[in-house]
Amino acid sequence: MNAKYWLRASVVLLAVGFNALSVKAQQKPNIIFILTDDLGYGDIGVFFQNQRKASGDHSQPYELTPNLDKMALSGARFTQQYANAPVCAPSRASLITGLNQGNASVRDNQFDKMLENNYTVASMLKTAGYSTTAIGKWGLQGVKEEGPDWPAHPLKRGFDKYYGYMRHSDGHEHYPLEGLYRGKKQVWDNYKEVSAGLSKCYTADLWTAAAKKWIIDHKNGKEAAKPFFMYLAYDTPHAVIELPTQAYPVGGGLKGGLRWLGDAGHMINTASGTIDSYMYPEYANATYDDDHNPATPEVPWPDTYKRYATAVRRIDDAVGDIRQLLSDLNIADNTLVIFTSDNGPSIESYLPADFVPNHPTFFGSYGPFDGIKRDCWEGGLRMPTIAAWPKHIKAGEVVNTPSMLSDWMPTLADAAHIPAPARTDGVSLLPCLTGTGKQKQGLVYVEYFEGGKTPDFKEFEPGRRGRKRNQMQAIRMGDLVGVRYAIKTADDDFEIYNAVNDPKEISNLASKPGYAKIQEAMKAKVLQVRHADAEAPRPYDTVPVPADKVEGRLLPGLFWEYYAGKFPWVAKTDGLTANSTGTSKNITGNEAGHKPGMVCYHGFIKIPADGHYTFSLQVSGKAYLRLHEATLIDADFGYQPGTVLTQTVNLKEGAHAIALYYLLPESGMPKVTLKCTDQNRIDISGKNLVFFSH
Repeated sequence: MNAKYWLRASVVLLAVGFNALSVKAQQKPNIIFILTDDLGYGDIGVFFQNQRKASGDHSQPYELTPNLDKMALSGARFTQQYANAPVCAPSRASLITGLNQGNASVRDNQFDKMLENNYTVASMLKTAGYSTTAIGKWGLQGVKEEGPDWPAHPLKRGFDKYYGYMRHSDGHEHYPLEGLYRGKKQVWDNYKEVSAGLSKCYTADLWTAAAKKWIIDHKNGKEAAKPFFMYLAYDTPHAVIELPTQAYPVGGGLKGGLRWLGDAGHMINTASGTIDSYMYPEYANATYDDDHNPATPEVPWPDTYKRYATAVRRIDDAVGDIRQLLSDLNIADNTLVIFTSDNGPSIESYLPADFVPNHPTFFGSYGPFDGIKRDCWEGGLRMPTIAAWPKHIKAGEVVNTPSMLSDWMPTLADAAHIPAPARTDGVSLLPCLTGTGKQKQGLVYVEYFEGGKTPDFKEFEPGRRGRKRNQMQAIRMGDLVGVRYAIKTADDDFEIYNAVNDPKEISNLASKPGYAKIQEAMKAKVLQVRHADAEAPRPYDTVPVPADKVEGRLLPGLFWEYYAGKFPWVAKTDGLTANSTGTSKNITGNEAGHKPGMVCYHGFIKIPADGHYTFSLQVSGKAYLRLHEATLIDADFGYQPGTVLTQTVNLKEGAHAIALYYLLPESGMPKVTLKCTDQNRIDISGKNLVFFSH
């Protein structure tokens, strides 16, 4: 799409600071992103549970998710979407910022760490004219402050409205006022703590009722002409496996289902009866063949699993309720709804000792894979993702494209007819969802540290039962996934599996003929896609980044592309068509003359010898610099023009890919100063900027 067309068709309001809503902006879809907590790929009917039911094997208990199955049949399901990390905080941060764990600021187990002050999916869509709201679990606010002083409160990260649990640990309890198993918790309405009025409010019901109320209010309010973005983040089925108070209210949408009453002590229409009491009838009396012997009597499901299945079914009912509301309000056709989870299923239940442990083996919650939450095996990372958008996504679509949660930020930008910020690592999935355009290949990359072990489940492959985790990595190349556990050095070999033909990762291909080059490529790639973070140290942080293997004759200079228009940020160029292109031996910003827009430079820098090199960047306007696929210098959000930013990196000798995105200043002369100095402070950048002749 041409940048001028983008400006003309969708973002006319840029010129007036996005304060007015254009006619075309009304055609942007509403977006509801539903994120569950610790829900496994295998917990959903269409992904795995329906297979267990169809088998007729009474030793395989199964869950029911009729509304999510219906959503998948009317839209698309992703069979190969990955979480960015196998635990909630870094996974959710990557989703919200569009960054993989190689570039993210929230990594490992940094619960409640402040989400960096930069572009988020909410601030991006807000800039494009959306009303934005977050409901449910946050956990990225910053740990010491409270209320208005939280540095990364959702209202400070692009959301107009917030209602939910702010702290990570609050999401471990699902009755905030009673605190039945984990103590009382706080619920925040923007900056006001409101838990005192939430007697008998089961959080899955509370967040659903709040979501419905917000949608109805928006539809009837003064901003009804605006599209909306809702981030609905459930804290179930994670942590203490509690039950709701009663059956899900009949019907759904405007006339039934959950309703917000707004009365203290009776806030929602299920805030009555007995807390932690209701089980779905299908589960309350369910039995199974526990000894794999049809001749012996079946035994009842343990209460732990009746509870777990009920928690999952409650979310399923909520999704059906919300989708019915969209139909009742006549906005379903223009609303993109995405449903997924943050990581694989958990082994935790937080129930008293007389309950049986919560083992994901009971339902096969990890699906046809091995691994659970905190594992970098497929079971810890594959997400049960469904997207529905009537008249845009074909019913029953199956998306086999490998992708990550961080791909949703550029996807939603694409749906909203705006370019994503250049710092985002993902790619738009709209082409594979809608069948329009060519799908760009994305990157599946995970790094994570956790000191525990993969559970010793007999259902898992013998080689990974009880296996120590420590430093872990996973990278996907085509159908092949490389996995490393307990990494000691950058030279440690990856186990290599065909994730499509061997989803359980049984046959390690690493030692097979022809895979030595794949091993070498994986070891190089995982160093090129990331930068070190002092708060999440890795054993390969100081290893020199390998050079690219390039073919063709290297010539001096860089390729450049000019994109006309008025951009709200330094932008990704995916889906845009350059107005002019060329090559230049120097970076000036004047390649296209003094026109508004953005110039992007691509090429290589030739490093003469192994060592540490310092890059410095100073621009009028704003810019963003990548080295390979890693963020090197971000001179965009909050950047003061003329400021010199530097970054030092350890590089191997050879040609290293660089990309500089330069957003031209609105006034004054373009000016770009990019330098690279070696350890002797000698500037090598001039004669060492090269491009290869294709």
